[in-house]
Amino acid sequence: MDSTEGISHTGFHAGSSSARDETRAAAEVARRRVRIMSATLYPTLPHPVPVAAPAARLALKSDGASHGLLDGAWWPRSRDLLSELPALTDVLDPLWGRITRIAVNPEHWPVIPHKVPVDGHVVKVGWFTSEIDPHKLLLLSYGTGRWDLLIIPPETGAESAARLMAAVSDHDGPPLTASALIAADEARHATAARDEPLEPDEAWEYEGGASAVAVPEQPGPPSRLIVGM
Repeated sequence: MDSTEGISHTGFHAGSSSARDETRAAAEVARRRVRIMSATLYPTLPHPVPVAAPAARLALKSDGASHGLLDGAWWPRSRDLLSELPALTDVLDPLWGRITRIAVNPEHWPVIPHKVPVDGHVVKVGWFTSEIDPHKLLLLSYGTGRWDLLIIPPETGAESAARLMAAVSDHDGPPLTASALIAADEARHATAARDEPLEPDEAWEYEGGASAVAVPEQPGPPSRLIVGM
């Protein structure tokens, strides 16, 4: 009995040691697989490279040009002042001094923030419903001066935008308001696009319904600056 029990007891312990070794080996294999899968599923991502914002699409009057009611034209890519204003001030700050305030008419701006952070400072934003033309941007530089820019609607085509920029930056440009300039260009473009002759009644309604102010096509000195085109 004693020898039998001893054999059984020895065999039991030997089997348990082998099982533990197999368990440890299996666990090590599993850990290696987890490390391999982790390295495959979660690779190290490269650091993102900052993308520079596109330059402002802008045309300014040449030095000494004092005619007209506007100092230039701005063609933003959207109606988001937070994203559009920094590119504009990047161009204007070195030319006109630091822009500290702007004002717009809220008609065409869905959101008007009180402040817009730009490069190195903050621009305060105001709005007026009756004092400012809906298509104009008013800019103020502390201790330097005030400037008025035509705001060309973002959805405007490239040809129309180029015509408006040329009309505003022309030294002898017409003394028209921002909205009047846009209306004149739209009227002239619509008239030129009609290839078929009008019927007498249609012609009377088209020509007599409203008198459009045409922007004269006169050569002038090149604009002071056109960027972002």
